[in-house]
This record gives sequence, structure tokens and C-alpha cells, in this order.
Amino acid sequence: MDVRAYREDDRDGVIALWREVFPDAPPHNQPAADIERKLAVEPDLFFVAEEEGLIIGTAMCGYDGHRGWVYYVAVAPRHRRRGVGTALMSSVERSLAALGCPKINLQVRAPDSQAVSFYESLGYTVENRISMGRLIEGRKK
Repeated sequence: MDVRAYREDDRDGVIALWREVFPDAPPHNQPAADIERKLAVEPDLFFVAEEEGLIIGTAMCGYDGHRGWVYYVAVAPRHRRRGVGTALMSSVERSLAALGCPKINLQVRAPDSQAVSFYESLGYTVENRISMGRLIEGRKK
């Protein structure tokens, strides 16, 4: 398995993986559009795990000068518990640390106890926060 930066020829594999891993993603999380948005901002912070030519994992991150954020950590179900997610998160953490990032945040959907357990095994802790959001696409000025 190789963890590396995203390349344009990874697009179809990434989209297929995200559709498999995130089948209940909200409508504003369209894989092709999310890839385009990431490639426009810090494209070097988009990682894939590849094995024998197949995309088996992904992770995106970003840094705003205050906090790092992690998104789209996904590992194909048949490749889980083999260190793929840990390797992806190591790449994320090294890249953000190299930028001077002091703290990393991520969000997990509340019912996903497996994801919480995974991140806890890496040293992340559940913080008492309320996540808020607002869609701005198509919003009139």
C-alpha cells in the first residue's frame, strides 16, 4: 500500500470509494464537486491510499492558520483493520505539523461509533462542542 498525494487519474476511484463508504452523504457533498473544490485550495493536502492500482483510502485536510481540519477519511470496507486509515492520518498529521498547525479538529457523525473508536486509538478525544453549519451555495446576496 502506498499513501500519496491525489492525482487527476485517481478521480474515478475516489468517487467510487466515497459512494461506497458514504452512501448517506448529504446532497451538498457531491464527490466530483468536492474534489474540484479541494483541488482549488491546498491540493497538496489531499491524500489517497493505493494498492495494486486501486484507490482503497482517502483523506483530505486543510489549515486556516488557526486549526487544521480533517475530512473524507475513507477506507474501503474490505481493506479496514490493515493500517490504511492510520497511514492516511499520519500523512495528514505530518503535513499539518509542517505548516505549523497547533491542533487538528475533525467531525464524526454521531451514530458512527466505529469511527470514534478509530480516532480515539490515534489519540483523539471527544470534545464537548456543538457543531453548527449553514449551506451557502445558491444563496442570494
